[in-house]
Amino acid sequence: MTALAEPGLAGRWVPLRGRADGDGFPLLCLPHAGGSASAFTAWIGRVPGVSVLPVQPPGREARYSEPAFVEMQRLVEELATVVLDDVVEGRPYAIYGHSHGALIGFELVREVRRRGGRLPVRLFVSGSVAPQCGAAEEGPPVSGMSRAEIVGWLRRLGGTPEWLLADRDALDMVLPAIKGDFTLRERYVYAAEKPLPTPITVVAATRDTRVRPDLQYRWGEQTTGGFEQRTLDGGHFAVYEQAALTHRYVLEGLETWL
Repeated sequence: MTALAEPGLAGRWVPLRGRADGDGFPLLCLPHAGGSASAFTAWIGRVPGVSVLPVQPPGREARYSEPAFVEMQRLVEELATVVLDDVVEGRPYAIYGHSHGALIGFELVREVRRRGGRLPVRLFVSGSVAPQCGAAEEGPPVSGMSRAEIVGWLRRLGGTPEWLLADRDALDMVLPAIKGDFTLRERYVYAAEKPLPTPITVVAATRDTRVRPDLQYRWGEQTTGGFEQRTLDGGHFAVYEQAALTHRYVLEGLETWL
């Protein structure tokens, strides 16, 4: 039995629930490092039969004054309480995580299993190596980079508007969350547990310079419930840029539940 989520906590973690289709199938969406719930705003109402529920980590947008989590276990413990006690409430649901959000989604499912809670019917992941591969496989550490180095790295990775990279005040607002998220990723140590019974779908991008396709395929080692890999032609943020195709893959993965 978990403690009930404290008043208002669910609203901070899932701030756009009121805009989603309340009768749709719940899909919790976890953003990339430094990203926010707004990364998935355009998905709301665009996936037939699915209630897209963007997750808002602390340290950004309306939660700007809250420090970003830098320890995985503390993050998933709080989020699991919100999901089980205030968002899902016993209903079937699924999780989608992109990049940093993929790793959080995976550890969230494992935390739900440790609590004996209802597991999602499917975990969708993109833009991330399998958790057992380690952060070193995703490139050099970001948490220790200088401001100029982070800007250069973000520019090479793509997905961050140039106006934001050139605006010092705007950059000041997003850098703490970016550094916090990458500190969490670089501190993360994978602990082996038995594979999940939850099916996993990987959406891989052909030109993602941060994530090798073969290391995304290794997500299949983390499930006994079925594994499939879908592909997009694009870079690290192809799942957002080609949202319609990403949505098709989601619908295919949830077909028996819709």
